[in-house]
Amino acid sequence: MNTKSKLLIIVAVMLLGITMATIVNISLNFREYSINSAIDKAKMTATIVKDGLTAHMVNGIMEKREYFMNKVSVNDGVKALWVVRSENVTKQFGEGLHSESARDAIDAKVLSSGETVKEVQENAEQILLRITIPYKAESNGGNPNCLSCHNVQREETLGAISMEFDVSAVRNSGLITILKILGINLGFIIVVLFLLNHYITPYTKLFTNLRMGIKKAHSGDFTHKFSTTVGGDAKLIISQMNTLFGKMQETFGDIKYNLATFIPDGCVSSTDPLHEAKTIIGELSDIYKFKKTIELDSSKDMVYVRITDILKTKFEITHFAFYEVNNLINERKLVYISEGHSICFHSIDKSALECRAHRTKTDVISTEFINLCQTCNADKLKYTCIPFTINADNSLIISMTARNEEELSRINSHSLSIKNYLEAAKPVIESKILMDKLRDTSLRDGMTGLYNRRFLEEFIDKIMNQAQRGNETYSVMMLDVDFFKKVNDTYGHDVGDKVIIAIGNVLKDNIRNSDLAIRYGGEEFVVMLHNATNEGAMEVAQKIHSSFASLVFDVGSGEKMQKTMSIGISKFPVDGDSIWKCIKFADTALYKAKTTGRNKIVVYAQEMSEDEHVR
Repeated sequence: MNTKSKLLIIVAVMLLGITMATIVNISLNFREYSINSAIDKAKMTATIVKDGLTAHMVNGIMEKREYFMNKVSVNDGVKALWVVRSENVTKQFGEGLHSESARDAIDAKVLSSGETVKEVQENAEQILLRITIPYKAESNGGNPNCLSCHNVQREETLGAISMEFDVSAVRNSGLITILKILGINLGFIIVVLFLLNHYITPYTKLFTNLRMGIKKAHSGDFTHKFSTTVGGDAKLIISQMNTLFGKMQETFGDIKYNLATFIPDGCVSSTDPLHEAKTIIGELSDIYKFKKTIELDSSKDMVYVRITDILKTKFEITHFAFYEVNNLINERKLVYISEGHSICFHSIDKSALECRAHRTKTDVISTEFINLCQTCNADKLKYTCIPFTINADNSLIISMTARNEEELSRINSHSLSIKNYLEAAKPVIESKILMDKLRDTSLRDGMTGLYNRRFLEEFIDKIMNQAQRGNETYSVMMLDVDFFKKVNDTYGHDVGDKVIIAIGNVLKDNIRNSDLAIRYGGEEFVVMLHNATNEGAMEVAQKIHSSFASLVFDVGSGEKMQKTMSIGISKFPVDGDSIWKCIKFADTALYKAKTTGRNKIVVYAQEMSEDEHVR
């Protein structure tokens, strides 16, 4: 039911209510008026009868009173009339004409009480008013004096007059009046409703038009044109609404599509584009703040810390692992894990292509298929793995776990937003990786790929402090090619470069990832073995020594060459309280090897520093 119908019904009900209240009030007033009129007529009739009977008594013609009574009883509205004598009057004068004694309980009651009694008898056909009025003995010194004729006391009831009045005519007259009033009111109601409908229809059409426009606007369509036949302020409002909607169409009509260039489609789902725009703008604001923050971070690792913070605080993901993948060597490194162990097999770290998410470059959601990822040991956990490519060399993987499908569904609802943050972080991470590469390049020897002396100068103190805090040791080896200058002088620098490159490869093949190999300068190399025992350090030195000695170099013209090296070894912090001292002590041991025949491995001893020929 529309608003106009509701309004017309309400007005009609209110007017009908007023009409009914008026009719009821008039009906009650008519009834009361007819009864009061009959009572007044009864009192007047009682007075006439009393005066007439008194006159008959005074003139001694009481036997002729019947004619008088008949005349009185035929008055308009009097249906019945009779006179009742009291017991004392009956004793004194007899019962009178037609037995003027009490006919019913009302007569008896009036004679005994001396009070007037009124009774209304009403049915569908007529309304009767029965009224009985007492006559009392009077003696006020005037004429007539009732006590002069009657043997009664003053104010004693002598008799009563009973009358019945038919007041139906008044009721019928009132009913006709009521019907006239009802007809007039119904006519008035019809006119009012017609006029109301005539004047409010343009406004209801206006409201309907406004509602349609607002409904379209709620769904992002501001092209609705408002119209109305109402003049004055309403017409002005419609004009202003059309202007406003036109501007809103220009401003907001394409906002969703414009914002979609910043946020991928599907990140925000809403039927209200303004709400969607607000949400997207809020997302953009948060991502912008995130990006501005990580741009000022000092390293890629710090950016990774920011990403884990976002996952924990903004998206409230409590169980997840964050991996970095080197696409060039196909290895995966764990950057962060919230707790416990990874749900992936350890083999994936050495062969990243075993990871389904990384290999397919698509999200892996465990609920999509039974045992979806064959290299995952999630047990009873649900999981979602999101791969993200930084560049051709590097990728990221975020693996999130949940205990039930509801929690997993909540995590998946954030997937696109998480990718937005990764997308924002992508150029920053790529820049940090590039800076790390440039820095790494500046810290590496271009010929061998090993760290250079600059690396040692920049990081040796940091390495030493970490070792001291963790009670760690480093076995320091200084290596030098025997008679290397002779190689350059005899065969040229090209052959010398081959020898240097070969040493770099030998060192890479014989040390661990936790160890360091540094080209110290020329043909000199420093190797730092992390937490190696004395026996282990000697074993590595022997492998390096023998591996290099077994190499055969082609020096041209079919001639071959083999070279040897000398190695000096010291240990931090046993031999010295700083790594720089231990490098010097390893150099001292190397010098000892050089001066005692070359092609050997010498372990530093304190007396070497005391020997002036060795220092």
